[in-house]
Amino acid sequence: MGTQVLSNGRVIGGDNPCYIIMDVAANHNNSLETAKMLVKRAAEAGADAIKLQTYTADKLYSQNTPQFSKDALKPYDLIKSVEHPREWLPILFDYSKECGIDFLSSPFDKEAINLLNDLNVPCFKVASSEIVDLDLIAYMASKGRAMIISTGMANLGEIEEAVDVCRKVGNDNISLLHCNTAYPTPIDIVNLRAMGTIGTAFKLPVGFSDHTLGWHISLAAVAQGAKIIEKHFTLDSTQEGPDHNFAIEPDNLKVMISNIRDVESAIGDGIKKVCKAELESYEKGRRSIIAACDISKDTKLKRDMLVIKRPGYGIKPNLIDIVSNRTAKQNIAKDDVITWEQLY
Repeated sequence: MGTQVLSNGRVIGGDNPCYIIMDVAANHNNSLETAKMLVKRAAEAGADAIKLQTYTADKLYSQNTPQFSKDALKPYDLIKSVEHPREWLPILFDYSKECGIDFLSSPFDKEAINLLNDLNVPCFKVASSEIVDLDLIAYMASKGRAMIISTGMANLGEIEEAVDVCRKVGNDNISLLHCNTAYPTPIDIVNLRAMGTIGTAFKLPVGFSDHTLGWHISLAAVAQGAKIIEKHFTLDSTQEGPDHNFAIEPDNLKVMISNIRDVESAIGDGIKKVCKAELESYEKGRRSIIAACDISKDTKLKRDMLVIKRPGYGIKPNLIDIVSNRTAKQNIAKDDVITWEQLY
């Protein structure tokens, strides 16, 4: 499905390890110190990137937008209550670098794009809801940075429009994330097979933005070829706020990342062969042709003189009819493994 190169040289796709992004979203609780702690804990757990969402209520929502059924506030008021100061961006960028983790943010307006571009972020992340804002995507892509585009709520035609607008401004450094924009996402609507559909359609690296509870669906996505995993991150999922309850906590994040690396290691190269670790079992645990009784030199073997037993370093069982028509070159003791060197 191709590869993608971030501005820091990290390659996504191919045989490279899955790129794991932790999305802070609103889980900073309007505290820079909490945001910094999330950066630190994500880095300690082994995540590759930490991501904010840079928006303002004034540029994101009409004040007349109806209230979502699950929220206590209208969208404008909710976003107003959780938008982070843009002065945080350089502080968190530098702190992330100090912690050894990439810093990303999903920009929701052109000013945010400019701020992040000036910081030299490794890539731009397009949120699912923005996939229809082709002007915003084109402006983002025109900066020449890698583009990671979430596709929640989008059909293939809308994904194609977003990809095409990137390519029209000369940017083909794109990956796509399958995503569901239900929080938390019910398991039965995840549809991981859509990753394969997206990858086949666009020949680009594909990943999964996971909003389910737990992390087992992320593991399944990696097993199905996800090259990026994005998941919401919190210090405490019991806190009040729009993004805490379905986010993963630091201790579980460590487990998830360890599990992902195990799954990647287990996927292998697809070649069916005897592995080095299996050689002893291959020799001692398989069956071969064994003498069922003492066999004297120059005896013509008969079928009832032979038995199929372990170990497996003799003649393979499927050749027993050939062996039973041979003659012994030497004395063969009962339970000896039969070899061709013993036979005429």
